[in-house]
Amino acid sequence: MSTESDIREFLASRRAKITPQQAGLPAYGGNRRVPGLRREEVALLAGVSIDYYVRLERGNLAGASEEVLDAVANALQLDDAERAHLFDLARAAAKRPARRSGRRARGPLPDSVLRVLASMSDSPAFIRNGRLDILATNRLGRALYAPLYTDRSTDRSTETVNIARFKFLTPHGRDFFPEWQESVNTTVSLLRTEAGRAPHDSELTGLIGELVTHSEEFRTAWAKHNVRLHHTGRKSFRHPAVGILTLDYDAMELPAQPGLTLTAYSAAPGTPDHDALQLLAAWAATEEAQHTGGPAVSSQ
Repeated sequence: MSTESDIREFLASRRAKITPQQAGLPAYGGNRRVPGLRREEVALLAGVSIDYYVRLERGNLAGASEEVLDAVANALQLDDAERAHLFDLARAAAKRPARRSGRRARGPLPDSVLRVLASMSDSPAFIRNGRLDILATNRLGRALYAPLYTDRSTDRSTETVNIARFKFLTPHGRDFFPEWQESVNTTVSLLRTEAGRAPHDSELTGLIGELVTHSEEFRTAWAKHNVRLHHTGRKSFRHPAVGILTLDYDAMELPAQPGLTLTAYSAAPGTPDHDALQLLAAWAATEEAQHTGGPAVSSQ
């Protein structure tokens, strides 16, 4: 991945999404050669010269001040995730430390974190990194994501389970995520966001290269340069043992473990999805009983 090309393609793709009318500019003439705004129109809105904005869009963000980046973000009407991504790209171009002070969690998870995870007995929960590797689960989390552990057509037994690799490179990925297109967009946007935060992560670069090479759907979505924050929402699963579950999720970054996120799923009491969670818990208990006393928390 080239930071310069990422900057160029990201800014051009955001510019293409904004019409002059949306930007509050008069649209002179009916034959515009580019979708969205022209470069000179972005420069006008951002209060910079045309030549300077052209340099920025060519990938030269290294010397751009925070004020200029804010002005460009405002001109392009970037949302919070896109604005943060623009600043991450600027840091990468200037070779400045990434957000989170450049620190990434290394080594095994602390026992205290695993105890917190295990204590969430009524909710499927797991901890992942920015590459979407699942690093630890509680019992219900392991049960919910059971297909990722049983399908090893691309994951060798020595590798950490990865959500994106399962989704795009295994025959059961599409079946497990019934809201397929939304799931694709979310996964690719999360990886694109992480690529901005950690442009020199060789494992992330390798994963993206693998997905781009072997999955046309990933390759198409990756080229859109969409990014997103992933804190709360709803997600559906088609579980082989309990059928369809549509669960609320909340994702919480772990301040003491930079780069790691704890995600927990839940369902409102009295709903069919809550009943399905209880069925999942019963299935998990049965599965656990069939294997000699597995741990309540699975750490990869």
